[in-house]
Amino acid sequence: MPNRLAAESSPYLRQHAANPVEWWPWGAEAWEEARRLDRPVLLSVGYSACHWCHVMAHESFENAEIAALQNELFVSIKVDREERPDVDSVYMGAVQAMTGQGGWPMTVFCTPGGVPFFGGTYFPPEDRLGMRGYPTILRAAADAYRTKREAVDRTGAQLREALTPPRLRAADGAELTPAHLDAAAARLVEQTDRRWGGFGGAPKFPHAAALDAMLRHTRATGAPAAAEAAMLTLDRMARGGVYDQVGGGFHRYSVDAQWAVPHFEKMLYDNAQLAPVYLHAWQLSGEARWRDVCVDVLDHIAREMRLEGGGLASTLDADSEGGEGAFYAWTPEQLRATLADEDAALASRVFGVVGAGNFEHGSTVLSLPYPLPQVSTATGIPPAELRARLDGIRARMLDARARRPPPGRDDKVISSWNALALAAFAEAGGVLVRDDYVQIARSCAGFLLTHMRRDGVLLRSWLDGAAKVRGFLEDSAFLCDALLTLHAATGEARWFGEARTLADDMLGRFRDPVEGFYDTAVDGEPLLVRPRTLDDNAVPAGQSMAAVALLRLAALTGEDGYRAAALGVVAPLASAVARTPLAFGNLAWALELAVREIREVAIAGPRDDVGTSALLEVVRGRWDPTVVLAWGEPDGIPLLHERPAMDGRPTAYVCRGFVCDRPVGDPQALRAQLKS
Repeated sequence: MPNRLAAESSPYLRQHAANPVEWWPWGAEAWEEARRLDRPVLLSVGYSACHWCHVMAHESFENAEIAALQNELFVSIKVDREERPDVDSVYMGAVQAMTGQGGWPMTVFCTPGGVPFFGGTYFPPEDRLGMRGYPTILRAAADAYRTKREAVDRTGAQLREALTPPRLRAADGAELTPAHLDAAAARLVEQTDRRWGGFGGAPKFPHAAALDAMLRHTRATGAPAAAEAAMLTLDRMARGGVYDQVGGGFHRYSVDAQWAVPHFEKMLYDNAQLAPVYLHAWQLSGEARWRDVCVDVLDHIAREMRLEGGGLASTLDADSEGGEGAFYAWTPEQLRATLADEDAALASRVFGVVGAGNFEHGSTVLSLPYPLPQVSTATGIPPAELRARLDGIRARMLDARARRPPPGRDDKVISSWNALALAAFAEAGGVLVRDDYVQIARSCAGFLLTHMRRDGVLLRSWLDGAAKVRGFLEDSAFLCDALLTLHAATGEARWFGEARTLADDMLGRFRDPVEGFYDTAVDGEPLLVRPRTLDDNAVPAGQSMAAVALLRLAALTGEDGYRAAALGVVAPLASAVARTPLAFGNLAWALELAVREIREVAIAGPRDDVGTSALLEVVRGRWDPTVVLAWGEPDGIPLLHERPAMDGRPTAYVCRGFVCDRPVGDPQALRAQLKS
């Protein structure tokens, strides 16, 4: 018989609907039941693409004997961390405080009042290798609640105090200067693995925001070290197994230091953040291979993640029939069955497929062990011919792979993750003159603003026609920033107006004039503490993206209130950016907008005029993160006010603080002004 999760909208919760565990969804009824029975609560948090979440489910939650024990001792609540990042943030903080580490699946034992007193991550189904098994943990936690109530309450009180977010206060006399960014770039270069790229050892994660910060530093200063280190990482990632060499797109992370074997889930947010980094690397260096990766990543999202109506799915699972990674790995025999002998031999050489393999059952996770120019020299195949042959080989391999049992897809639409992808498609569409990318961004924006807003409030998630959970700071901040990027790509005033509405809502509902921004709104559900995420993790912190969006909006409107609110975030954390930039990569962008001179570019002229397009090409052709752009429909956009086309020709104005240089209609003259 299905449990209470069968009616939930989250695919992750539905995965547990047939468990013999008597799961409750998060809500007041579950906590009331715990108080009525005077039982502790077992809070289990995970997400649909999580491999070890599946393992623990199969081993323990589907085990009738273990489930019976859990049902006897606890009221059990299951939470999708992607749907409720606020709950995940609070209780992950508690687990990390108790154990020194965190991860998913997360298991937290709480009083009926929601106060945690013990927790951990994955537990095996029995005691083994010095690790206590799940049944042992269940009995110990229940016994502690029954017989050591004072100690439990004391632990809970200490945790509540430890979890209370600190106030954000700028250091007395602290001054925001580019020196913070110089120190951050130097630290990131120092932390880069000079052989394999990336930061630190295994496991290795992409850290897109930090890589982009390194590229921005070289763009701003001309010092090459940061970009060289970033491009080493971009190269090793794009050539590694962490990148899907056949279908495009990045897996979540590499289990080794060489980027060879990934954890195979594909997250929308990783790919949405990495595509612009490769785009920027191309704009900075002129190397076409970086542009090609950007295009492949976006094409992967468009092909694999788009939903009817314009929304984008959240994840592709790590697991499929045959086990984790079976969908992506290849053997020499599979290559020969798919390709002609000569092409199979070339594919084996290019992608490193050998008989022994580097993965399970003698299979190989594809990579590019040698750069293609080196392969061209070694094989005697001219570069253009090699690329053409590989394009054909990849197409046939992709077609053959499509006939394998695919990984599951989580079709849940998350507002913040969709906003990241929306921004990536909009920026790349403008820079690469790809109208199809811009249209994907438009459709996504329309979906979010139509289906994921109720009574003027943005919602967090949507599935199968139903949207639920009020959005968090990251949802509003990411979408605000993305809509500004979409306006720059389209010249359509609607998107600017919607961005401004979101910004004002952020300031009204998520910001305390003294404390700064919180992750949850003032009218949100009360939790153990009101969470505030300071650091940028797999996705940027809501407050760092809010600061970026507000600084961009201040430049486009001339309103100091937006800038002041952003500086309330940036100033207290500037020294943290310098000390630990890996944890504050996106905040480094906000810091850059705060300390470097922003130039506002206004282009007056019809959107479909070739002269307008020529001026836009100049602005977009040179990557400059400290330039904001307004053009097209002037309605409600202060930067376009009283800046007309001159002599009937499209005209560009380059301004600083709304004080503009001489207006120009010639692309060469505009290029010279932007270079000055």
